[in-house]
Amino acid sequence: MAQRLHLVFGGELVSPSKNVFKDVSNIHMVGMFPDYQSAFSAWKAEAQRTVDDAHMRYFIAHIHRLRDEAQPASPTEELGA
Repeated sequence: MAQRLHLVFGGELVSPSKNVFKDVSNIHMVGMFPDYQSAFSAWKAEAQRTVDDAHMRYFIAHIHRLRDEAQPASPTEELGA
């Protein structure tokens, strides 16, 4: 079975109504998790820890959905465009 990696990260947003980080260099990388359940637990802990700050937001990125390494890359993707 393939690994289903999830990245939990967050930080201060420019505005609570937008998903734009105020300072990308200060993004808090909570960690990489082998399954959604453990990622969700980590996300929930960070979200609850910062619940009083409306500008703080945490996310779960489904790393396993970004790319299937078994599929060949397009020529454009290989060039980094």
